[in-house]
Amino acid sequence: MMTSPTSIDDLNIDLLGNIVGRLPAVHFASADCVSRSWNRACRRVLSRPKLSSACSFNPDLEVAVESVVNKVLSVPIRPHFAIASVCREIDFPRAHQLITEKLGSNVPVITNCSRGVIGRDAISDEFDEWEDYDRTGAIIMLMVGYLPGIKVKTIPLMKPSQFVKEITAFSTSISGCISPAAIIMFSKHQGCVVTAAMEKMDHIMSPETVIVGDYQCQFQHTIGRNCDAVALVFVMDRNKPPGIGETQFHAALSSGLLPIGHAYKVTHVKDNGFQTWLIARREGSQELLDANTIWNLAYEDPGVPIELRVYFGLEKDGRMTSFAFHEFFGDNAESLRVGGIGIKKGDNLRLYRPDSTTALSSIANVSNQMRTFKQGRTSGGDKWEVFGGLIFNSCDRGKFVHGQPNVDSSPFLDNFPGVTLGGTFCFGEVGRGYIKDSQEQKLRHCCLHASSAVYLIMSYRP
Repeated sequence: MMTSPTSIDDLNIDLLGNIVGRLPAVHFASADCVSRSWNRACRRVLSRPKLSSACSFNPDLEVAVESVVNKVLSVPIRPHFAIASVCREIDFPRAHQLITEKLGSNVPVITNCSRGVIGRDAISDEFDEWEDYDRTGAIIMLMVGYLPGIKVKTIPLMKPSQFVKEITAFSTSISGCISPAAIIMFSKHQGCVVTAAMEKMDHIMSPETVIVGDYQCQFQHTIGRNCDAVALVFVMDRNKPPGIGETQFHAALSSGLLPIGHAYKVTHVKDNGFQTWLIARREGSQELLDANTIWNLAYEDPGVPIELRVYFGLEKDGRMTSFAFHEFFGDNAESLRVGGIGIKKGDNLRLYRPDSTTALSSIANVSNQMRTFKQGRTSGGDKWEVFGGLIFNSCDRGKFVHGQPNVDSSPFLDNFPGVTLGGTFCFGEVGRGYIKDSQEQKLRHCCLHASSAVYLIMSYRP
């Protein structure tokens, strides 16, 4: 008895899904259009979120972009967003143009000018934290993400009130809630517009909204409008298709700043929209804080580096206590010049300097937090899977400070081996909604950090 030949359409959906799940993104997209059975198999493959990342150090920009794009698209993925970090010697507007052309105009892409990148080499698969002084030529990190059940939109910051209004309106239209799940921000400086926007978001958005990013960089984005900052906004879709699980965003913070000296109170303030001149006195006395006092406090330890940055930690009293770090620029004057604005008369001030011992202790603490987080996510009937991460790492840290590579990445690598991780070196880190120790449960928010490593962790429950 003769039997009719078996066609590929006769394969059961599990086997077909196994086949199409091995295809690169471009071929996977073609397979999705073959037939209804193939479409069902492809939908099953794309029912789970995915993050894909790669780095390249090829001196030829076009070849470097080709390399990272090919690598991130070597797996079945339909990019919902892309983040590219390129180091300062590169023509990063050209890099942004090339990446956007490769991924397509419908994919929200943000390209930032970085001090270094974190991730795996597209050719060797070697993981490292590459800072821009390590190499010459092109240094690029590209990350693309597919998040079913999440809507993603790029929103530029033109005016603080309009920016926050656009974010809350987008979130409300998709989720029914004014607070998005997460925001990844890139801003040019800690000026009045950005500071006001951050304070407004921190005030009105749920504590569960995670906000991370780089607040002092150049950037390009697909919308193209010139703006002070841009945000990738992630919102839970209340109308997500059946069978799609839940994605969550979490953050952790490793601080590398050591407090020095006494507490002071700001008595006079003047700013120009980007920097602030202030006078501060020691609480309970008439002792004035001047530049010489600051440097003497900062350099009292003979082991500190010569080119040391000093930061003012400004604490604001109000309905909710908030905290922000501002860099001190060292003018020899009674009036002290610091980066950023938003400082007011009566704010409490404390000096901080980068400290490697503090950073290492904080890294160990973050690793323990991630371990506890992982155990809590994988125990019981409700099992979550961490599928990706992103690090915004201070250029005050890295192997130059720690004396060995990949120290700042180690909490994630040790706890989630094999999971996609990418990152960028910053000169100012945004971090809100991070995991805290039970000892740190204080009514104090800090969104703008310095000498820190901010970790974004993404998890999924089917």
